[in-house]
Amino acid sequence: MPKTNYDVCIVGAGAAGIATASSLLKRKPTLNIALIDASASHVYQPGWTLVGAGIFNAKDTTRSMASVIPKGVTWVQQAAVEFKADSNSVVLDNDDVIEYKALVVAPGLKLDFDAIEGLTQTLGQHGVTSNYRYDLAPYTWQLVQQLKQGSALFTQPPMPIKCAGAPQKALYLSADWWQQKGLLNNIKVAFHNAGGVLFGVPAYVPALMDTVEGYGIDLQLNSQLVKVDGPTQTATFNLIKDGAVVGQETKHFDMLHVCPPQTAHDFMRGQPIADAAGWVNVTPDTLQNPHYSNVFGLGDGANTPNAKTAAAVRKQAPVVAQNILSLLAHKPLTAIYDGYGSCPLTVSRRRIVLAEFGYGGKLLPTFPTWFLDGTKPTRRAWWLKAKAMPSIYWNLMLKGREWLTKP
Repeated sequence: MPKTNYDVCIVGAGAAGIATASSLLKRKPTLNIALIDASASHVYQPGWTLVGAGIFNAKDTTRSMASVIPKGVTWVQQAAVEFKADSNSVVLDNDDVIEYKALVVAPGLKLDFDAIEGLTQTLGQHGVTSNYRYDLAPYTWQLVQQLKQGSALFTQPPMPIKCAGAPQKALYLSADWWQQKGLLNNIKVAFHNAGGVLFGVPAYVPALMDTVEGYGIDLQLNSQLVKVDGPTQTATFNLIKDGAVVGQETKHFDMLHVCPPQTAHDFMRGQPIADAAGWVNVTPDTLQNPHYSNVFGLGDGANTPNAKTAAAVRKQAPVVAQNILSLLAHKPLTAIYDGYGSCPLTVSRRRIVLAEFGYGGKLLPTFPTWFLDGTKPTRRAWWLKAKAMPSIYWNLMLKGREWLTKP
């Protein structure tokens, strides 16, 4: 099997992998970096919520992978299948082996639509949709426009999921549209959340509860979607109390927006660099593997207890880049990640609750409250989400321009 040696090998060319490669090259342009990913395209997933609301066009959220990979990085267009951390190597699906001095693992996570009985075969028809898929977000907007009366159900599975606020965003943007069109009183809107709270950071809950009540949404906590029957348009939920299933209920729907259960990728399970569930095993502050000092992980696939968002990656990538360079120079690791994540909760088509927080739910606002109070819905936060953030993503984050993110 052919072998190729690199200073740094990065597995995964999503937001985390690209941002880390760019951060490394900004600090040391002479690095020899391999980026392993079989995908031909790169997507801006935070935009799909707005695609589902008719605000963004789906095609504007995707670009060719070749166009976003930093110049000077070797793109290995294969999939990683095995990590041989003891020999500092990665095995690819074509049996090639990549050797490295330092490894970054950013595989993302698996959207497990199959975990809900009957869901996969009915997605995209019978009123069943999900903004978590590029091809389905436009269908969400189609359904929202078509629905004049009936029942609309929105679901959220147990944690962890990428962007814990995304299921609510679809809910609120849809309800706001129906309200604007004078249709909301004709539509029964319900939010079934498998968790016991509306949002995990208490400071943001009052504004969200005001939003739920303002739209007249039926909030069902501890209610987990387990089965969908598309042809009959029925959804079955497990009712949960103290962590145990205590009953079931089946409800009719005219529109069903599903956030799928999410897990580590199958190929990560049993890997020496992963924990028992298949998440990349790292220490929460340095993002370094506890067993292999030259292995780092970040993004949605890491086992850090932070919100899995693109905003988290924006803060993580410079930390990993700086720590890798310290490692290669045989110096102590000094860059620390504080768990920062952000969920811009679109409570309407004009206002957003900009939730920014770190480990333990500590509030970590970027701006002073006189400029932007993230615990309240503001138009300024909407401008950031709809106008500024896509540009920040494509033109700053993916290019190693670390505005407000340096460790």
